[in-house]
Amino acid sequence: MKFSLREKRAKDFVCGFLVFLVLVAIFLTFAQPAQAIPAFARKYGLPCSACHITWPELNNFGQVFRDNGYQMMNDMDSPITRDASYFPASIRITPQWHRESANNQSIDVLPITETSGEKQGTVTQAGFDLSGMDMWFAGTLFNNVSFSVLPSSDPTAVFHFENAYVRFDNIKGNHWFNFKVGKYELDLPVSEKREWTLSGNGGFYYIYHFSPFNDANPFGGIGDNQTGIELTGHSANSYTRYAFSVVSSLDGGVGLAYGCTAVNTNCSSPAGRTFDYYGHFEQAFNVPNAGYMKVGAYAYYGFAPTFVESSGAGSTPLYGRGNKPFYRAGAEWLWYTNHWNLKGVFLHGYDNAFLANGVPSNTPTGLPAGLHAPSWNGGFLEAEYVISPQWVLLGRYELIRMSQQADPTPGLGSQSNLDAYTFASRWNPFMFSRAGLAIQAEYSYIRSADITNQGGAFGGTCFGAPPCHISSNSLFFATDFAF
Repeated sequence: MKFSLREKRAKDFVCGFLVFLVLVAIFLTFAQPAQAIPAFARKYGLPCSACHITWPELNNFGQVFRDNGYQMMNDMDSPITRDASYFPASIRITPQWHRESANNQSIDVLPITETSGEKQGTVTQAGFDLSGMDMWFAGTLFNNVSFSVLPSSDPTAVFHFENAYVRFDNIKGNHWFNFKVGKYELDLPVSEKREWTLSGNGGFYYIYHFSPFNDANPFGGIGDNQTGIELTGHSANSYTRYAFSVVSSLDGGVGLAYGCTAVNTNCSSPAGRTFDYYGHFEQAFNVPNAGYMKVGAYAYYGFAPTFVESSGAGSTPLYGRGNKPFYRAGAEWLWYTNHWNLKGVFLHGYDNAFLANGVPSNTPTGLPAGLHAPSWNGGFLEAEYVISPQWVLLGRYELIRMSQQADPTPGLGSQSNLDAYTFASRWNPFMFSRAGLAIQAEYSYIRSADITNQGGAFGGTCFGAPPCHISSNSLFFATDFAF
């Protein structure tokens, strides 16, 4: 496997950066004094607000509890101390009404039974619906041995494992060394799995999943749960934290083959027998009379194949070859006050030119002239106003800008650029140790440049030749409950 000078420098930088994150966290000695530790509401009889800013987003109390492997670090942690009737399970589903609309769509001029041209139009859909369902099981198997299993379905009850892992906590009594193995969410600057925006347009962070238009990299994004092993550590109050993961190059899939993605429609595309690496470090500190602040950095460095080793005259794919690198790296800034939570995350992305353009790296002619390695920058700013633990308002702006296109065709300089706005209100009529209910209203507006609508909820390819932009919006009302 040969890399360009730029790729070698990028690889050296990212690998060195990940090692630096781990070493800094291990040897850091200026942690803040320990704070009280919360617990699972059902197991320890505390209200949901003990762990959550608003359910399901964690406060620092909840972060400490999670970092300790869902433990209070006392004699009540082991499951053998609990009543036999206690079972650590929860079910969540979201009955809803939603409306999506996208402009610049291609619409037939006449019924499709007749020969006709097409026209530009706006397409809208609306109605009552169901989300998928999560069945979450989590807790301790024994002192300092925790687990999580989350079978999750789509709205038609087709299930998959969103996560499934075992974690060994506080190895040798040291909270700087914890190992997790299985499928899990990467330790992202802002957790996408614990955010409470839910609509098809606003229910995820675009920078975590972004791929330029027609990019052939099968990697779905750092927002996808990954399968591998993770080393984590934290100070007593989780003000200082680090995480380092080694994961299979499968985008979280199983069976050593990629699943379906927006650009990889072959659900049995074999992986390239490689590993990906992810690291995250963050440091929090108190702001006098104004809560606390976090700063941090993160990076993901991975590989994906560009052609397939096969047998039987090419009829049986065996494994991917010609692996080429890609990376995502960025920084975070988070500020938590009594009523305001402000979050800022930046990401820079890069895909190898062979990988992005879908060109086999063993092709005799090499990369066609004029094709490049795409790179982009993106980020979001999010503000939450906490009226009370039961009522929170949110506003978020997210943008992505291409710094280099894979195809430098004139007129495509803005292709794949994105602007996203989301506003939401979440009110919890009740939150207690047995159940929770939230009433949510949400509006999102997405503007995608020169491509298929990236809003996620609705819409197809932009009508006409570039420059052509799609504006899509989503209105969402739901009851989100867990028991």
